[in-house]
Amino acid sequence: MLASAVEKVHGHSDLEPRKSGSEPTRPSSSDCATSAAERGAQPGSEKILIVDDVRLIRDLFTECLKEKYECHQATSVMEAFERLKETDYAVVVTDVLMPGLSGIELLRKVVEKYPDTAVIVVTGVDRPHRVADAMRLGAFDYLIKPCEPDVLSLVVERAVARRELTINARKYKQDLEISNRHLLEANNQLRRLQAQIVHNEKMASLGQLTAGVAHELNNPLGFIYSNLDILKNDIARLRAALVEAKADDGQAERPREIDGRERIHQILEGLTELIDDCQEGAERVKDVVQNLRLFSRLDEAALKRISIHDGIDSSIRLLSRYFSQGNIVLRRDYGPVPEIEAFAGQLNQLWMNLLANAAQAVSKNGGEVTVSTCHKNDQVFVTITDTGVGISPEHLDRIFDPFFTTKPVGEGTGLGLSISFGIVERHGGRIRVESKVSKGTTFTVTLPIEQKPQL
Repeated sequence: MLASAVEKVHGHSDLEPRKSGSEPTRPSSSDCATSAAERGAQPGSEKILIVDDVRLIRDLFTECLKEKYECHQATSVMEAFERLKETDYAVVVTDVLMPGLSGIELLRKVVEKYPDTAVIVVTGVDRPHRVADAMRLGAFDYLIKPCEPDVLSLVVERAVARRELTINARKYKQDLEISNRHLLEANNQLRRLQAQIVHNEKMASLGQLTAGVAHELNNPLGFIYSNLDILKNDIARLRAALVEAKADDGQAERPREIDGRERIHQILEGLTELIDDCQEGAERVKDVVQNLRLFSRLDEAALKRISIHDGIDSSIRLLSRYFSQGNIVLRRDYGPVPEIEAFAGQLNQLWMNLLANAAQAVSKNGGEVTVSTCHKNDQVFVTITDTGVGISPEHLDRIFDPFFTTKPVGEGTGLGLSISFGIVERHGGRIRVESKVSKGTTFTVTLPIEQKPQL
């Protein structure tokens, strides 16, 4: 057996006594290890370096392990260093006491330079502190000569298995890091795409406003422009009248003087009226611009306390092309609602989407759109109801899905309600819809008065 052969080489003064009559014999391959087929591994799949200054020990270890592994030998630590530079070994089995450098020095070198290679220390000196030192330095295991062949084979097998697990774990970690980077890049790209989609939807909403805003601006600008022409002519007339009055000063008869003053007075009255009209037109233009600013809230992108009613009213004014038609009746049933903490621009986008949908639902056949507000406890409720065409039951569960729309091609992007759902969700609120075909639709938005801090 392997243990007997080791005893023969090193002596057995510090080992367990042998039974009388036992003779050292060279182990056979059947004694040293089970076959490769039984182990389930291919012979020579991993390389083992056996380092010992005694040839018999090296040969015995090689005989024990060769059926499963490709075994190489080294007679000293320096020779082992050279072999390690040339070959990738799975396991190094080394003696401790050898001429020159010891196996402990080899252990340090392997741990430092070849961390994937396991080191098994085998020695005939059974001292606990040496075992502790070797394990602390990074040895995989520590065997005392004489060691049983099955024990040596098992320890080497465990070392090879741990090496494989370590390498695979590192590879899986690298693959996971690569996958995480790809996922992060994809997530960032998705966020950019989502931001672009939201921006496009906002542009589409602004496109819906164009006709109403143009109408709101066209009327006041039209009569301001017309009044400027009249104002120019009246100023010319006034200048002429003043010149004529100055030329006739002291020579004109009393009736003619009075007639000239009346003409100047009439022109001044007309100028005053023109200026008043221009001022009214300018005020209307200013109101439209303020409504646009209130709707966009470009300078208010952070959380702040806002009035729900102001946002709804500004959205309604910007949708005047719908609500100024004679076939739509707009009703506002505002309750005493406190200011809430919110992103003003996003909520205005929400009201714009819901009000535009309600107006479009009743614009063809006419009807009513009702906006009501109330609050209870720490929540605000906004309800927008229309008496329009309604939504069929099979579509109700999908109306908040991106790109889903029941409108004809070219009239809807399918993103308005999806974005609205995201806005409500970001504010920690809820949005629900009730609808009956040919009866109308009701959207109810619930928003918290105070925003909870994000965890």
